[in-house]
Amino acid sequence: MTYEEAVRSIDSLLTFGIRPGLSRIGELMKRLGDPQESFRTVHVAGTNGKGSVCALLSSVLTQAGYKTGLFISPFVLDFRERFQINGSMIEKQKLTELVEEIYPVVLQMKDEGLVITEFEFVFAVAACWFSREKCDIVVLETGLGGRFDATNIIKSPLASVIMSISLDHTKILGDTTAKIAFEKCGIIKPGGYTVCYGEQPQDAEEVIRTCAKEKNNILVTADTEKITDVNTTIDGSDLSYTIPDGKTIRVHIPFLGEHQLKNAAAALCTVCVLKKQGIKISDEDIKNGFKNAFFPARLELLSKEPLILLDGAHNPGGTEALYNAVKKHLSGKRKTALIGMLADKDIETALSKPITLFDEIITTTPTSPRAMPAEKLSGLIKNSFDKSSYPIDKPADALRLALEKTGKHDALVVFGSLYLASEIRKEFLSICKGE
Repeated sequence: MTYEEAVRSIDSLLTFGIRPGLSRIGELMKRLGDPQESFRTVHVAGTNGKGSVCALLSSVLTQAGYKTGLFISPFVLDFRERFQINGSMIEKQKLTELVEEIYPVVLQMKDEGLVITEFEFVFAVAACWFSREKCDIVVLETGLGGRFDATNIIKSPLASVIMSISLDHTKILGDTTAKIAFEKCGIIKPGGYTVCYGEQPQDAEEVIRTCAKEKNNILVTADTEKITDVNTTIDGSDLSYTIPDGKTIRVHIPFLGEHQLKNAAAALCTVCVLKKQGIKISDEDIKNGFKNAFFPARLELLSKEPLILLDGAHNPGGTEALYNAVKKHLSGKRKTALIGMLADKDIETALSKPITLFDEIITTTPTSPRAMPAEKLSGLIKNSFDKSSYPIDKPADALRLALEKTGKHDALVVFGSLYLASEIRKEFLSICKGE
C-alpha cells in the first residue's frame, strides 16, 4: 500500500456514524489493545477556538520538555497535520503502516455489522501512533460535538476544556446553544478539572456549570476581565493575564483577532490546571510556547503588500470574530472578499456582519460534495444583502481574479470554509514560488 492508497482507504469510510454512541470505537480500540490508555490527555471541545487553544497548549507542553502529541480536525494543507508530535507531522511511511495494520480490523468489524466511520478510524490511527511513540501528554481536539465523539473513548483527562459555544452542526448537535453545550460537555469526566472559555452564551454557561457540578469537577472559568495591557498589531497581540493562582504573566500570541485574547486566557487557565496536577511548566515555557505556536488558516496573514488574510471562518461565531478583526485592522483599505461556503451551514447568519465591510466580493466553489456552487452563493448574497459579486467556480481562478483586483495598498480576505482555505493557501504559495 502506498501513502496515497492509505489516504484513499480512510476517505472511503463513512463521514458520520449510522447511530450515535461509543460502542464501535470502543470495540475497535479494544481489538487494537486500547492504546488510548497509555498516555495522559488534555481534551478540548467547543464550536470555535478549539484549534487555537490546542496549538497553544501543545506548543507550551513541547517547550516544557514533554513528548507532546497533537490530534486536530480538520487539516488545512496536509492530511498528516491531524497527527503531530512535538510539532512534527507523522511520517508518510509510518501512517501507511498503521493504516495497513488497522484497516483489516475495520473490514472484519464491518462484516460483523460494526461500521467504523472515517473519524473513528483516524483517531484509532492517532492513538496507536501516540502510544507507540510513548507520548507523555496528548492534546485532543474533538471532531464533532463531544458526548459521542470518538475521542471521548479516553479515560479522565488532565483537563476538559470547553471553548466558545455557538450554533453550528445544528441538525446533529441541536438547534440551541444550550443543546450544543450539553453535547460538548459530554467530554467532562468524573472528579476532574473543567476549564471554561470566558464568554459563553448564558444558557450554554449554565449547562457547563451544571455538568461540571454533576461530574464533581473543579470548574475554572477563563475570566476575560483579567486580560490587561493589550497591544495588538496585524502580527498578533501582547497581553498580560492574571491566572487562577494569582500570578500575572505577559505573553505574545501570533494569532490575529480579539477572540484570540480570550482563547489565550483559556489556554493559560488550562496550563494553571496542569501545573496543579504536577505537570512542570515554567513561565519561560509558557512565553516561548505561546510565541512559537502556529495555526494556519485562522486569520492567517499571508502577505502584507497587499495585505492578505486567510480564515476558515464558516459559522456565525467564527465570522463575527473575522468581522471584528477586519473592522479593526483593515479600516481605510479597499477590501475584496473571496468567499466559498458549504451549503449545510447557516450562510445568511454567518455572512450578515462581514459582508458589509467589503467593496468587492468574489464567490467560488470549495472542493467538497457539500459545497454551495459559486453562482448560487452569489445569488444568495444578492437576494439577502443586495450586494453584487463575481461567481468564479474554480478557487484557483477566483484567487487570481481577486489578486488582480487587489492593489498593493488594498486588502484581500479569504473565508467561508476550511476546504476553501486549504485550496487557496496551496494556490497562493504556488503563485509566490512562481509555479
